[in-house]
Amino acid sequence: MAESEALLNKQALMTEKAGLGKLFSPKSVAVVGASREKGKVGHTVLRNLINHGFSGKIYPVNPQAKSILGKKCFPSLLEIPGEVDLAVFAIPAEAVVATFEQCGGKNIPASIIISAGFKESGRKGASLEAKLAQKAAEDNIRVLGPNCLGVIDTSSSVNATFAAGMPPKGNIGFFSQSGALCTAILDWAIGEGIGFSKFVSLGNKLDIDETDMLRAMGEDEHTEVILGYLEGVKDGVRFLEAAGSVTQRKPVIMLKSGGTEAGARAASSHTGSLAGSEKAFAAAFTQSGIIRAVAIEDLFEYARAFSSRRYPKGNRVAIVTNAGGPAIIASDAVERSSLRMASFEKETIESLRTSLPPSANVYNPVDLIGDAKHDRYAAALEAVLKDPNVDGVFVIFTPQAMSGPEEVARAVARCGSNGKPILPVFMGGPAVEGSAEILSKASMPNYRYPEPAISAMEAMVRYETWRARPAPEYKSFSVDKKQVQRLLEEAWASGQTEIGEYTAREIISAYGFKVPGSVIANNVSDAEFIAEKIGFPVVLKIASPDILHKSDFGGVRVGVRSREEVREVFHEMKERVKRLLPDADLWGISVQEMIQGGKEVIIGMVRDPQFGPVVMFGLGGIYVEIMKDVAFRIAPLSIDNAQEMVREIKSFPLLQGARGEKPVHIEAIVEALLRFSQLVTDFPEIYEMDINPLKVFPQGREPVALDARLALKRNEVSQ
Repeated sequence: MAESEALLNKQALMTEKAGLGKLFSPKSVAVVGASREKGKVGHTVLRNLINHGFSGKIYPVNPQAKSILGKKCFPSLLEIPGEVDLAVFAIPAEAVVATFEQCGGKNIPASIIISAGFKESGRKGASLEAKLAQKAAEDNIRVLGPNCLGVIDTSSSVNATFAAGMPPKGNIGFFSQSGALCTAILDWAIGEGIGFSKFVSLGNKLDIDETDMLRAMGEDEHTEVILGYLEGVKDGVRFLEAAGSVTQRKPVIMLKSGGTEAGARAASSHTGSLAGSEKAFAAAFTQSGIIRAVAIEDLFEYARAFSSRRYPKGNRVAIVTNAGGPAIIASDAVERSSLRMASFEKETIESLRTSLPPSANVYNPVDLIGDAKHDRYAAALEAVLKDPNVDGVFVIFTPQAMSGPEEVARAVARCGSNGKPILPVFMGGPAVEGSAEILSKASMPNYRYPEPAISAMEAMVRYETWRARPAPEYKSFSVDKKQVQRLLEEAWASGQTEIGEYTAREIISAYGFKVPGSVIANNVSDAEFIAEKIGFPVVLKIASPDILHKSDFGGVRVGVRSREEVREVFHEMKERVKRLLPDADLWGISVQEMIQGGKEVIIGMVRDPQFGPVVMFGLGGIYVEIMKDVAFRIAPLSIDNAQEMVREIKSFPLLQGARGEKPVHIEAIVEALLRFSQLVTDFPEIYEMDINPLKVFPQGREPVALDARLALKRNEVSQ
């Protein structure tokens, strides 16, 4: 059985690769809906295929025409002689479904459906798209779109789009969910001379999606940098697996829209209210090594730096300039980033003193003075690049009457053979246009201002740090999974979807969390006896499955110190329930051991519909309520993930011990996160969960979970 399943999976993978191969490198293309009328999509697609050097066979399909743009027309796909690798549809949505059936009869492995009018247009369009998806699956046809711009592959000279131009060849692969954004970026990139290997518009993602593109571009020999614009992902787990693999070989830079908290759903737990899809995507990008761009401009400023294929080995940078002001601005930007200004070796400083005029500054930033020509730039760069303390260099040039911009650019370009990244910042307009072209030919991007260059260098450092990290290590604990299964089944049987502290304590105890001693008292005498047995001071809490947020209800009293106070609080709590929630199922009043000392942290989870369990960590109290000082990762957590979460919060120094306080045991927090991750991974029906607070202490004392709650939801399996 296992062998046959493996064979089926292998065959499916081969079909998938074959279909994508024909999408990018077809030997023959049919344009269904080819038109004689200029301005029509079918006309533009056909013209682009013809005009941009595609050497394969091109078949216009139009029953009303004999030829278009010098190409013989065919009334249908079935009447085309020979094989067709790729069919491009530019006909109304209603006609696509019927015509698409011809792909199966013709054994066409790949298709592009440019036509709009599918699920993006409403219920009727969604029905058409569902029928199309079913037919594509039946006939093993890979589909790009519908409602897309199309695809460009510069290595095979395929331009199966209705875009206005063709980008130059390059090593950047780009895919986008938005076709309109594609056309704008393509026009801008052509104007800037930015080259692409592949340029893909995903559209509605009926079949081919962002994960397919990651894998295809990850394996493509012509693509060395991968860019993407996302609005969402179809399968978060599959996407994470692909991204984690591809980023080990190539940089992946993503722009994700729809990240404001205005779009986040309401939720009952702290984690749910703080998470939202934006936090899930941020965690996914961090864990898989994807570099996050926050604006369209950043996407391509980063890409230009990465496409040079020269990556820094560390974060120490030098600045070589002919202008003091821009150098100061650049130095300030470096200090605000995770980069650091390099300290030169004595040999470097001596070399600079020998080759530069006395008025020049030989320390970092190196100021060559305004009259610097190409020879001075060359000497300074040679000395700085040899310095072992320098990982990357910014070269700033401002046009001066005595300086030759193009000669300086050539001098900078010659230094590129050193291997260390050089990011030029030739500031100005027409005076430096020629310089930018020279630098581009040397695989050096030119930046108009220092800040984008610094941001790009910082992104490259992050990527190199990601690639250098060891393989993730996971830890599994011996737990009582059967006990949790039994408790959850009892909750389902009783119709419970929200589980309060009493049962939640049993659940987390089964996964190794220590909880305070606690007994539910049904009357005052029992409460007094239990309190004395536990030892004052104690904590009193309302015990009811109908009251989950006890603190908000006034159902928690900390530091109860005498029998008299127990009696008073007991009656007060019971009266409050009777008055405000007369129908609540009141089990009694829980008398609980009071845990003193330590610091409060919160561990939580909400199950994201795309990525699965998103785990949260932060300090408790105001830090989570007001400051929202929290970190997120997607479970299952590796040991590194858990350690990063603890150190990522801004209030981490408080855990390390501030003003003479002892530090808490960080590794105990890490273990708590890993146990929690194992719990929410083992039970996908747990939809939301908080342990709040978890008391943590210095080494020698294990954490104690003071309160917990969770919510259940069926069919939320994310694996």
